[in-house]
Amino acid sequence: MARFETYRNAFPHARLSRSTDGVLEAVLNTDGGTLVFDGYTHEEFVDLFHQIGQDAENRAVILTGAGEAFIDRIDAAGFDFFTPRGYDKVYREGKKVLANLLDIPVPVVAAVNGPTTVHSEYVLLCDIVIATPDTIFQDKAHFGFGIVPGDGIHSLWPHVIGTIRGRYFILTQQTLNADDAKALGVVNEIVGRERLLTRAREIAAAIAKLPPLTASYTRVAITQPLRRLIDESVGYGLALEGISAADVAASRADR
Repeated sequence: MARFETYRNAFPHARLSRSTDGVLEAVLNTDGGTLVFDGYTHEEFVDLFHQIGQDAENRAVILTGAGEAFIDRIDAAGFDFFTPRGYDKVYREGKKVLANLLDIPVPVVAAVNGPTTVHSEYVLLCDIVIATPDTIFQDKAHFGFGIVPGDGIHSLWPHVIGTIRGRYFILTQQTLNADDAKALGVVNEIVGRERLLTRAREIAAAIAKLPPLTASYTRVAITQPLRRLIDESVGYGLALEGISAADVAASRADR
C-alpha cells in the first residue's frame, strides 16, 4: 500500500493534492503549464496511476490538466518507436498505463479543461466527465506520426460512441466539440472554465461520503467491461501500431 506523503511530490508532470475528505486531485502539467506529452510522461504516468491506486486513503480522484488544454501537444522526445527494444518499452507502458488507470479502485472524475487531442482514452476510462465549452476531442497524434492508433483509441472510441461513429472519428481525424461529445455520451456536463474544478470537487466530495467499500466496489463493478475490452484489445492494437511504426522507419530509411 502506498502513502500519499511518499508519492505526492514524486511526479514532475502531475501536481497532486488531497482534501481532508480523501479526494485526490492530479493536475497534469509541464512546468506548471499545459502538459506536453512525450516519452517521459508516457513512462511516468504508469507509476502515477499505480501509486494512486495503491493508496487506500483515497476516496475519489479528480484528473485534470493545467493551463489551456487537457492534453493537446505531443513531442517525440523520449520515444523510440523504430527499434524493437525501443518499441517494446512503448508496448509495455502502453498496456500498463491503461490497466493502472482502471485499477484505481475509487471513482475517477475527469475535469477536462480544454482540447484533448492526445491520449483522449484516459478520459474515456474515467467514470464521470466534466468539460469546458472550449473542449474538443480528436486523435491527431497517431496519423500525424503515420502510425496506427492502437493504444486504446482504436477500441475505446467505438465502444463509447458506437462502432460506425467511432471508426469515422478515428479514420477522418474528426474533431468533436463539447456539445457533440455530450450528445454522443462522452461528456456528462459542460460548465464554464471558472466552474470546472468546483463542479468536479462537488461530485467527488459527494462520492467520498459513501461508505469506502461501497464507492470502491462500485467503481470495480462498473468498469469490469472496460477491463475486458482493454485486456483483449490493447496488446493487439499496440502490436499493429509497432508494425506501422517499423514501416514508417523503413520508408524514411529509403529516402
